[in-house]
Amino acid sequence: MHYLLAIPVYNEAQTLLAVIRKARFHAREILVIDDGSTDDTPRLLASENDIYIIQHRENRGYGQSLINAFRFADDHGYDWLITMDCDEQHEPERIPAFVHAAAENDADIISGSRYLRPMPGSTRAPVDRQAINQKITDLLNELLHLRITDAFCGFKAYRVAALRRLNLTVPGYAMPMQFWVQAVRSDLRIREIPIPLIYNDPNRCFGGSLDNPDARLLYYYDVLVHELCHSPGSEDWASPFSDSVAGLGTDEPTI
Repeated sequence: MHYLLAIPVYNEAQTLLAVIRKARFHAREILVIDDGSTDDTPRLLASENDIYIIQHRENRGYGQSLINAFRFADDHGYDWLITMDCDEQHEPERIPAFVHAAAENDADIISGSRYLRPMPGSTRAPVDRQAINQKITDLLNELLHLRITDAFCGFKAYRVAALRRLNLTVPGYAMPMQFWVQAVRSDLRIREIPIPLIYNDPNRCFGGSLDNPDARLLYYYDVLVHELCHSPGSEDWASPFSDSVAGLGTDEPTI
């Protein structure tokens, strides 16, 4: 199985090299998407000559970094793409679990879950983040007839051929709202595997208006309703929520 590991980064100089070096034990080919970092990240990346790099001249958003990784994996003929964050919330030693799950060939999306079951080494999530994750996860399960436990985990494995069925365009942190709707609409097979819940920096921020939990939740609702309303035959799914969130979408995040 030919797979690529993709790591989106934005101002991750403190953790970048440690994560890449650990990841090398589990992935022969690594892509880093630098989303317009203004710290030492670009210089550190330039010293790594055995990885692929996509460099955004300006910050374009976490969703756009993933979209670019999807395109890169498809253009370069990979079978699977594994994504993980660079803030040490995702442990590179978990990569083989995603590879093993992908090899079982019973899913198109292998989604990490921090809430599937208790895991050794888990910490506590910030209250607002866990509450919003739970609200959105419950809503997606109700509307899309899913059975997921973690709507926002970025540690995933994607069958690259399956990604071709999607048309993802949301550049910010709400891209998962669009992703889950399109994944269900495209009949992608979804499976969760457990990973530890790790928050080393509970003060890590989203940036801009999204640091306000209420604004962040409305932003997610707005993107979800928009995607539902543009899904064939699914307008009624959004009706209970569209009146309350119409016109209340927040600004795209700045990181």
